[in-house]
Amino acid sequence: MSGDAVPSKPKVRISDADRESVVARLNVAVGEGRLTLPEFEERLDGVFRAQTYGDVEPFVADLPATVVTGAPSDVVELRSHAGNIKRTGRWAVPRRLVVHSMAGSVKLDLRHAVVSHRMVEIVLATQAGSTTIVLPPGATANIDGVSTSAGTTTIRVPAMPEPGSTTPHIVITGSTAAGTLVVRYERRFWRWRW
Repeated sequence: MSGDAVPSKPKVRISDADRESVVARLNVAVGEGRLTLPEFEERLDGVFRAQTYGDVEPFVADLPATVVTGAPSDVVELRSHAGNIKRTGRWAVPRRLVVHSMAGSVKLDLRHAVVSHRMVEIVLATQAGSTTIVLPPGATANIDGVSTSAGTTTIRVPAMPEPGSTTPHIVITGSTAAGTLVVRYERRFWRWRW
């Protein structure tokens, strides 16, 4: 399937590669402001549930033809020495995010991020600092692959998705030394959210 058209046989089952092409098209649309974040999330859920090309067509029918010249970066690497790494608001989450941080803090806030993959891997190599990962509602995370030395890891979200769930699942691996790792949902107090 091209990035733009649904084949003339709507009953043909869609492949994973074609599904990723549709997701990339939706990413372009949300990046251009053609879709709101709730609309994007609703359509993304529908695309992941789709079985045939015909099932996918309604989610892109009102979008202009767009040629996707390349998929968003599958791997992004962030580095900091004695500084802070912070991602918040609307940002594109890659399939694999590698974070190197020494003597600093890391905050990855996925509440309003564009997460177009059902599973995201975050690889940590942090030392002498704090790492906080805030997930959107319903997302799950697994930190079993994180080794800790002279530090603590805390997870306050479910470790496994429910059967049939389309919310993101975050797999965190790597190492953290002399620091903390916290994986949680949004905190609320009166009008404040963080």
